[in-house]
Amino acid sequence: MKEYLTKSSLLLVILLVSACQPSQQPSSENHQSAASVNGMVVTAHPLATAAGVAMLEKGGNAIDAAVAAGFALSVVEPTMSGLGGRLQAIVRTADGVVSGYDATTQAPITYDQATATKASYGYPSIGVPGVVKGLITLLNEQGTLSLADVMEPAIKLAEEGYKVLPGEAQRRAGVIETIRKFKGTSQYFLNGDTTSLAGERFIQKDLANTLRIIRDGGADVFYKGELAKKIIADMKANGGYLDSISLASYTVNKSIIVKGNYRGYELNGLWMPSYGAIVIEMLQIMENFPLDKVTEAEWGRIVYRANELAYEDRDTQNSEEDVRHLTDKAYAKKLADMIVEEALPKAAYLKTDTNIPESWMALQGHTTHLSVADREGNVIALTQSLGPTMGSKVVTPGLGFLYASTMGGYLGDTQPGQRASSHISPFIITKDGQPYLVLGAAGGGMIVTAVVETVSRFIDRKMDLTHAIAAGRVHASDSMLVETHLGSSWTRDDIAQFKAWGLPVKEINKQGSFGRVHGIYFDVSTKTWYGAADPDWEGTAVPPAK
Repeated sequence: MKEYLTKSSLLLVILLVSACQPSQQPSSENHQSAASVNGMVVTAHPLATAAGVAMLEKGGNAIDAAVAAGFALSVVEPTMSGLGGRLQAIVRTADGVVSGYDATTQAPITYDQATATKASYGYPSIGVPGVVKGLITLLNEQGTLSLADVMEPAIKLAEEGYKVLPGEAQRRAGVIETIRKFKGTSQYFLNGDTTSLAGERFIQKDLANTLRIIRDGGADVFYKGELAKKIIADMKANGGYLDSISLASYTVNKSIIVKGNYRGYELNGLWMPSYGAIVIEMLQIMENFPLDKVTEAEWGRIVYRANELAYEDRDTQNSEEDVRHLTDKAYAKKLADMIVEEALPKAAYLKTDTNIPESWMALQGHTTHLSVADREGNVIALTQSLGPTMGSKVVTPGLGFLYASTMGGYLGDTQPGQRASSHISPFIITKDGQPYLVLGAAGGGMIVTAVVETVSRFIDRKMDLTHAIAAGRVHASDSMLVETHLGSSWTRDDIAQFKAWGLPVKEINKQGSFGRVHGIYFDVSTKTWYGAADPDWEGTAVPPAK
């Protein structure tokens, strides 16, 4: 008998897994999907979602809510993002204007790659942080509330503490040996010889103080003032390359918006250092196939092949001409024909003699994503990251926040003043001039494929957003990675078919390893926002009460 899961049984399995595996899944009291005419907030942590919802209920817009949630995530999910990290966001206002914000970490101006100590963590890996300036710039340019308003939830969470969720506790425990190497990190994240256990209250007084200083002094106090002096003193004392000039001169850049079209839906992503063009390229390759009519296995094969071809172009994103080329439908058709003919080249990034970034092949995902919509129609997709779990693993004593890993090879070689690119891909899809899907993902190299597969599941396979996010995914790495944990929806028949086609299948039976999508769908006919948080994580989708 063929083994399969219907949509309804898949949801039941998800709920059962939630009860059986608390270390991976949120508790049943969390809300992973919701619907409302009043807007929607979807983030990776219930307390961050609550912070965003509070801003909407205070009368703020989607950007206010996103900024509040971003600061809150820096407190409650410090393994994934923080004040010392990077940020990219795409915003569509109710009047249809789309804009992008690049607050990616960058190498110091004085960084000399030839003589620098190569390290994937520690002080030598720390570049210029972007999150603080990114969130404040978003607020100043597109928000309506004060900085004090949007930072209030984060300050309270840091000052009074919160109960550590199972997934966060597990991630901290997984890097405990590295935490022990750094004085500041040990001070905040070790409790004797252990990290925080699930359910323990975690209080961060110094981080609360840092947040209050930012609230009162704005971004300048972090990049040029009191906090900047402490950051640079710590860097100088411990072999870091971050200098005062690089910190003081950091700017939030306006991102180039890359556009495409998928079966009549308008695609909006961010150009480098985001991978929005690769998302569009992969979707436009897939558009050449009747994905609403094929079997699940055939859908997975086509996605896998499109992934291989699109990822071949990751290191060709250099100029505006490349933007046009990668998002060109004729180019996508040419690549699709290669899939039809099974005339695919060996992926260049798999050659042993190439210097590929570690993040391209890492199976352990990281990063955090949030999506927000308000009842007026403003929407934002925002992704924050430290790089790998807890980033550089460094905290400056007295400040309380972690820095991202930027140099050292995890994201590839980085030149002086350069912003390291990554798979981060916040994305907005519109239809007939109205918002349609607002989404993005966490998960390192899996981000692009998680976004693409969710979009195709929703548009082509006619799944509702909750099931489109929960359904099984595939990914092209050194083999065809197939998500096979309980609830992922791939059947043994599907996997047998992959193997019969000669595909290099490698089953991954671990939740959260194929990206974590947090998204929103707008039903224009009913003016209703539908939110869904990835069931492989601990996030929530919650609307405001009014």
